Amino acid sequence: MTATGTTLWWRSPGSVDWAILIRLSLAFVFGFEGYQKLVYPDILGAGRFAGIGIPAPELMGPFVGWVELVCGLLMLLGLFARLAAAPLIITMVVAIISTKVPILLGQEWMGFSLRPLDRYGFLSMTHETRTDWAMLMEAGFILLAGAGRWSLDGWLARNRRVAQ
Repeated sequence: MTATGTTLWWRSPGSVDWAILIRLSLAFVFGFEGYQKLVYPDILGAGRFAGIGIPAPELMGPFVGWVELVCGLLMLLGLFARLAAAPLIITMVVAIISTKVPILLGQEWMGFSLRPLDRYGFLSMTHETRTDWAMLMEAGFILLAGAGRWSLDGWLARNRRVAQ
């Protein structure tokens, strides 16, 4: 609680009833992607990060895997959802910069490799980034709107109000 008796913004579940649908999408994608980065490090974790040009891939692969897995689970529960959205946003921005900007430019860029595709440029980049963009926008929505009524954040907020 703040001095004025209002709930801190980051602890507020917001008022969007159907945010659960966005949370389920985030939980499904990030939970399973994070798990796979940890279980299959050579192809989806550190090995893939090394191929992309991510610095310190042996550290960043497992780190990103755990961030995605934990934040995905927090989204599923709707617990600390606004806070969990921030690392997911950072993850998506890094993914777009490291894997999609080279596609846009049609060449390696700032040490990030260009993967073989049939075509490059703006339309190819927009095609390749569709899931990244959707996850970025969904995480931004939860950051701004909150986890909604059907969440542990909502349950905690209701309990705080009852306790007052």
